[in-house]
Amino acid sequence: MTAPASWTRRRLLAASALLAAPGLSRAAGDIAGGKPISLIVSYPPGGGADVMARLIAPRLGQVLGQTVVVENKPGASGTIAAQQVARAAPDGTTLLLDASNYAVNPALFDHKLPYDPATAFAPLAVLATFPNVLVCTPGFEAQSVADVIRLARNKPGRLTYASSGNGSAQHLAGALFEQIAKVELTHVPYRGGGPAMSDVMGGQVPLFFANVASSLGHIQSKRLRPLAVTSRLRTRALPDVPTLEESGLKGYEVLEWNPVLAPAATPAPVRMKLAAALRTVMADAEVLGRVRALGGEVFAGDEKAAATFLQQQQAQWTRVVREHRITRE
Repeated sequence: MTAPASWTRRRLLAASALLAAPGLSRAAGDIAGGKPISLIVSYPPGGGADVMARLIAPRLGQVLGQTVVVENKPGASGTIAAQQVARAAPDGTTLLLDASNYAVNPALFDHKLPYDPATAFAPLAVLATFPNVLVCTPGFEAQSVADVIRLARNKPGRLTYASSGNGSAQHLAGALFEQIAKVELTHVPYRGGGPAMSDVMGGQVPLFFANVASSLGHIQSKRLRPLAVTSRLRTRALPDVPTLEESGLKGYEVLEWNPVLAPAATPAPVRMKLAAALRTVMADAEVLGRVRALGGEVFAGDEKAAATFLQQQQAQWTRVVREHRITRE
């Protein structure tokens, strides 16, 4: 019996893709009969989540042997994209690639989300984790985290830090800093990380918990001065910069990360196949090198470890949001 022309073309395209990427092995069988898979990104083009999506999409397509398309659906701190995926057909063809706000939104929106985050999704993976770095204006008088704490205690509420908006990772990093250091800072929210970083470089606001990838060039050109990174271990991108824990803030850790999630009712065999394919992609040498160049580390663990990590992150940030009465406004 002769195979349909469309079936034959799909197999030939898949074979060509695998030949182009010999380090990636293809998983057996098709998802939803080989239909294209939509990777819905909760933030605009050019951001960290989008960079990760476009890094993994072609490789994921090669491993699965079917097309993977990136679609950006920004808005409302990622909830627009999440709602679309929560309501999608649970056949493995619509996936959500989100950011660390996924763990913050349940507390930030105070049960007003258009979906139940506890039951709407099945975590497939956490792709990678990325630290932030506490940077300051080059001429700022503090030379260390200890200096920042001393200044904050001498002048409660007068020392300011910028962020990309209320409830953002940078805002929460500052709130956790206040909590552990037992100091009072003043938060200055901006409409995005770019304007916030510009004003820190210009001296309008002295401190910013910046994304390592976006601030690295400015650090290297001396337009920003790093004080400490927010991960438990030093980052390869800034090996000489201490962690906040090393600087005296015991237990401090703030990471940005990108989970991939499927609708909750997606069958277990499909979820397992997708999760295995994502692990294969993240183990690729080129992907690993790109993540490390951006200051991150590939997440070590399967879908169960990813689910546990997401639960821990949500519990941590729910406490911070509620204790500091953080809102979106």
